[in-house]
Amino acid sequence: MWRSGLNSRSTTSAQALKEKKWDALVIGSGHNGLTAAAYLARGGLSVAVLERRHVIGGAAVTEEIIPGFKFSRCSYLQSLLRPSVIRELELKRHGLKLLKPTATTFTPCLDGRYLLLGHDDERNYLEISKFSKYDADAFPRYENQLYKFCKLMDFVLDSQAPETLHWDSSFTAWMRDKLEKSVFWAQCLRHVMALGQKDMVNFMDLLLSPTSKVLNKWFESDILKAVLAGDAIVGSMASIHTPGSGYVLLHHVMGETDGERNVWSHVEGGMGSVSTAISNAAIEAGASIMTNAEVSQLMIGNSGTIEGVLLADGTRVRSSVVLSNATPHRTFLGLVPRDALPEDFLRAIENSDYNSGTTKINVAVDKLPWFHCCGSNNTEAGPQHTATIHICSESMDNIGSACQDAQNGLPSKRPVMEMTIPSSLDKTISPPGKHVVSLFTQYTPYKPSDGSWENPTYREAYAKRCFSLIDEYAPGFSSSIIGYDMLTPPDLEREFGLTGGNIFHGATGLDSLFFMRPAKGWSGYRTPVRGLYLCGSGTHPGGGVMAAPGRNAARIALRDFKKHHSW
Repeated sequence: MWRSGLNSRSTTSAQALKEKKWDALVIGSGHNGLTAAAYLARGGLSVAVLERRHVIGGAAVTEEIIPGFKFSRCSYLQSLLRPSVIRELELKRHGLKLLKPTATTFTPCLDGRYLLLGHDDERNYLEISKFSKYDADAFPRYENQLYKFCKLMDFVLDSQAPETLHWDSSFTAWMRDKLEKSVFWAQCLRHVMALGQKDMVNFMDLLLSPTSKVLNKWFESDILKAVLAGDAIVGSMASIHTPGSGYVLLHHVMGETDGERNVWSHVEGGMGSVSTAISNAAIEAGASIMTNAEVSQLMIGNSGTIEGVLLADGTRVRSSVVLSNATPHRTFLGLVPRDALPEDFLRAIENSDYNSGTTKINVAVDKLPWFHCCGSNNTEAGPQHTATIHICSESMDNIGSACQDAQNGLPSKRPVMEMTIPSSLDKTISPPGKHVVSLFTQYTPYKPSDGSWENPTYREAYAKRCFSLIDEYAPGFSSSIIGYDMLTPPDLEREFGLTGGNIFHGATGLDSLFFMRPAKGWSGYRTPVRGLYLCGSGTHPGGGVMAAPGRNAARIALRDFKKHHSW
């Protein structure tokens, strides 16, 4: 299969890499690793990013798998990237261009109806009224309540977890740590008081309740509940009936584009353009990036501190500071010698939840899908083509059944699919008249009980099942396919280093967030190995193309470095 890495770059030679001692090394060039490198380099450190693959970006990558078609192979929409990172790294100057969709969500139904939501409140009211006047009245109130929680969530996302002090036991460090924690909790309390008791109780209800319970209290129409529930299941094996799943509904409003909430944009050139823009900022600040440079082991001295890394080709790269953008599982169980870690910490990492039900299918087609519920077959892109399209998602039962199949060990008979067509807005990623279709499908167990993802026939059967289901809504879709690229959970693990195929570097249940991410007592980016930091999605505040973990980790590492070298 012909491949082209559109973000392939090395800015330093292997000889130069091993000849100097670097101030800091970053393992992995995912968007968080690149973000960390950019902030460290801007802070005056000499930084080298070591990437295993031939192309940078990790899961935020664009690759030309089929000639002429550029796929965002893993992540596929941009909304969660922190405004502070966009602003501070000047990502728009470095080439980031966001393409705002005409509509936000489109859900076709087999009975010929559809629900199309967008940026116009009046049109949304009319659309929802087709299914329920009660829901049309309730929907703005629902969104407004979620918006109330955004300031608190923004504060938490941009803050470092106020973790227990590690490594430095001096009185000065202890006092500074106490002061910083006091400031954090004072600011947190101010946000809580701004909400008031009623809204805070509503916030706690959202955090602790199942998605189904939250939505059943607000709405009566199955289709609207199912559309909103889709936000709560992305990338997980959790059911919509799982307690604590409701908080993910906040993703409905947490994302933004140019200051406008609830806008999930395409990125010109694919999601790899996000990584390219961040890498441009890092390189401009002086960072070096090396592709085809797989780290096989961390070098740890007799005192238990980091001394550098050993590459798979035997090259030793020296540094007293290493930030790992790999998953916590890969970092601590694959790169760090076991005897360098406390047993209770190892147990916590070994027992972390990396279950995933995600299979991503990227498809090249020779024409736009035509949805029969939209009437005439217009060859031009309509609002529905620019939106996130929900397939097999007309009801909560559809989602529940798909999840139950996976919990029984089987790929869903009728997978829940999020379809996006980035080429409806971006003319740079496909030949004229042809299109790129992204399918984010659930649920697919890592080890299905009725077959193996290593079996080509089994893989093809699942892909064709998905295509046939799309045919029910968009006749002729299967016959329009030129080729496709499919990534099951084992593929995501093998090719992108995503343990268990989990796109978030670990489950995002309430027991795996904030103080508990990646392990209780170690949520502050530092690790039990002095000089080793985590900077990926396996740390606070979690997954998605957010860049907050990279930014936060770099700030901690930079502070430690300057304190250590000030003596």
